Amino acid sequence: MVQDGPVFLMRITLPDRPGSLGAVATALGGVGGDINAVEIVHKGDDGTVVDDFIVDLPPDKLPETIVTACHQLEGVRVEWISRYPEGGGLQSDLEALERMTAEPAHAAETLVSLCPVVFRSHWATLLDISGERGVLTYGSTQAPGLDADLIKRLAPFDVAHRVDLESGWIPGWGDSTVVVTPLKNDRAIAIGRLGGPPFMDSEIARLHHLAALVP
Repeated sequence: MVQDGPVFLMRITLPDRPGSLGAVATALGGVGGDINAVEIVHKGDDGTVVDDFIVDLPPDKLPETIVTACHQLEGVRVEWISRYPEGGGLQSDLEALERMTAEPAHAAETLVSLCPVVFRSHWATLLDISGERGVLTYGSTQAPGLDADLIKRLAPFDVAHRVDLESGWIPGWGDSTVVVTPLKNDRAIAIGRLGGPPFMDSEIARLHHLAALVP
């Protein structure tokens, strides 16, 4: 019986020119990597593109193997690599929107529950900011418990923005990067990644767009 290997999410910067994606695919395949999905995250003004890859590895291969293979290509840089949840798959913004509109009364909670997949975040939370002290009202499975003091650190809540949190911001948690975006009715969504990669401007814009569609 063949044992399934681990699945990894890789964020890779590569030249925005014909053949670059094929070269990366060939390099990954040459060391046993099997690409499940690719998604363009960001196109830079400097002639580069940032792509997310979902890659299967054989059980006997280490992630350093595929990182090394990529770094041997001119202009290619692995920005980040981590284990990806079993059964995880890229989910488009349109699919998220369909699920949000199917039950408008709970669209905010639906978006929060989908953020870890749609944006490859580790967690997502829904915040009530109507009072003097913010309150966490809903969170994804791995969301941290945010009290009023921690929520205050995520301000302001009227504009989409990034927040970098140092190691230990919650006991036992490492460095985190968070995006906060406003919702209607004095609410906000915060999504976070533990250890990175940092959220890019294009990801912040996508989250802000979806949040604006919540009734």
